[in-house]
Amino acid sequence: MAPEITSIESVEFSYPIEDVGTDQHGFNLVYEPGSVTERKLFGLKIHTDEDSTGEYVGGNSPGAAQINTFANYLVGKNPLKREKHWSEMKRALRKYDRMGMGPIDIALWDFAGKYHDAPIHELLGTYRTKFPAYASTYHGDENGGLDTPEAFADFAEECLELGYGAFKIHGWGGSEGSRDLDREIAAVHAVGDRVGDEMDLMHDPACELETFADALKLGRALDEVGFFWYEDPYRDGGISQHGHRKLRQALDTPLLQTEHVRGLEPATDFVANEATDFLRADPEYDAGITGAMKRASVAEGFGLDVEFHAPGPAQRHCIAAIRNTNYYEMALVHPDAPNTTAPIYAGEYEDQLETVDGNGMVEVPDGPGLGVDYDWDYIEANQTGSLHTYE
Repeated sequence: MAPEITSIESVEFSYPIEDVGTDQHGFNLVYEPGSVTERKLFGLKIHTDEDSTGEYVGGNSPGAAQINTFANYLVGKNPLKREKHWSEMKRALRKYDRMGMGPIDIALWDFAGKYHDAPIHELLGTYRTKFPAYASTYHGDENGGLDTPEAFADFAEECLELGYGAFKIHGWGGSEGSRDLDREIAAVHAVGDRVGDEMDLMHDPACELETFADALKLGRALDEVGFFWYEDPYRDGGISQHGHRKLRQALDTPLLQTEHVRGLEPATDFVANEATDFLRADPEYDAGITGAMKRASVAEGFGLDVEFHAPGPAQRHCIAAIRNTNYYEMALVHPDAPNTTAPIYAGEYEDQLETVDGNGMVEVPDGPGLGVDYDWDYIEANQTGSLHTYE
């Protein structure tokens, strides 16, 4: 008898991040001593008529709302038919960004691994079990943390000493005009002068820069230092194929795009139209492990690399099963603040600045499914919304 989904549960919960606030706009997370930022996630369980339950913790409120449109479809279905369900969910969410697919698909993969008593990377086809991480910083602040170009250089040197072979700057952006752009460029040179001969360097303005001209100016500074990639520079939202193609033509530093491009086909078009050099993927953002692995195959077909966004066990399993990728993103890190990841794991798994070994490497979990144990007592104790059950 094939397994069958009996019910799906989704619960919202919150967790605090100490000494972290937001910048003047209220969006970017920055170091702010004494402040506490509350974030919300969702715990998801897919129950079946087998002993195993598919689990995933993550997501966001818009994605959780989308689950309402297809959860009832899944109840009574075989959880192992992931490709069929992926196609049906994709159609069901055709009017939306499909962010609701990711957590469900990851939980289905978790069930499959438990059902077959194998880690997800083995089901995908293991390429490696250890891989290098890069330190991906909080945004620049004004509070005594990453508040000067020299502070970024100091932190890059600290990360190098921990074993990291690569470092990514999230700077101050372009909100204060030429002052911030000058400071961004100064940070590029400060970090490059300090560790550029020993680390791969990346820059991610997170679409902060206000004009194409500012993106060009910062990009030329990256060219001078020899940065590894340039990610989401300016306010087109990271989705303008024409704008980024023009930027590529003017710069030597490779672009990394499509973190904000939802859907396999638009991401493929971004590559086909020569608007990026590296493709971005995220199991949570890009319709699950199924969708993220499709992006990896697209990149491979074009002879390019795919770089995964954010840390997490799902990302680790994807990277472990892919040849054409370079780094695992340890984000967000800071010399005086904890990573933004929630304290949701009951076992040894973690994503913190010190998680890497002396060579800057992390390992993929080797237990069945995602290979992590969630702390459901913590999740339930910090529940902020009602439990949604589909059955």
